[in-house]
Amino acid sequence: MKILVCISNVPDTTSKINFTGDNKNFDKNGVQYVINPWDEYALTRAIELKEAKGGSVTVLNVGEADAEPNIRKALAIGADDAIRVNAHPKDAYFVAQQITAIAKEGGYDMILMGKESIDYNGFQVHNMVGEMMGIPSVTPAFKLDMVDDSTARLEREIEGGKEVVEVKLPFVASAQQPMCEPRIPNMRGIMTARTKPLKVVEPTGAEAKSEYVNYSKPEKKSGVKMIDAENAGEVIKLLRNEAKVL
Repeated sequence: MKILVCISNVPDTTSKINFTGDNKNFDKNGVQYVINPWDEYALTRAIELKEAKGGSVTVLNVGEADAEPNIRKALAIGADDAIRVNAHPKDAYFVAQQITAIAKEGGYDMILMGKESIDYNGFQVHNMVGEMMGIPSVTPAFKLDMVDDSTARLEREIEGGKEVVEVKLPFVASAQQPMCEPRIPNMRGIMTARTKPLKVVEPTGAEAKSEYVNYSKPEKKSGVKMIDAENAGEVIKLLRNEAKVL
């Protein structure tokens, strides 16, 4: 069984975020990058399936050279090899096109990724890949098991409960908690990751369908106003005139 796991290189949530060029560009200076946490669930579950059923796990990243330390971390966790598409991830459509091109060429049985990246929270790429490849897309899943060599069973949350889906290979799925417990690289994994293959390929000619005009930070929180429990009218007035939510 061949599994392709797509990972994003995202800013750590503790990093201080700034913008440059009239707020048109993200400032990477001083920012610590990590593997997208949702992608770690997909990666760990893929490795668990490989250990139980055999096969291989390939990590794929659409990104520039600065993503390679985290790609090597994914290899240290247990992936067998890696591919980096040498391009800035312009938007979800562009990324999905790159993933699709690699997936079609590699003939993978399963394409896994996190439900979204924590920097843009788009929740789009997995469904786009499924549509572009013409295969089922099950998203987001919190459980993934193999029924037999050609069928997988997944569980996902729906309004008021959960849904159990059985799907034939190949398919696309996105992962969320609590699919598994993400792994931490051990020393042996870190040492072997240095020699595992990391292939760099150029992107396809796909164009992005959107662009980012500018960025802005959330407004700073203002002081708390305490309103007497008997003065409901004042609360409504503040919500309407200051918060502007009514």
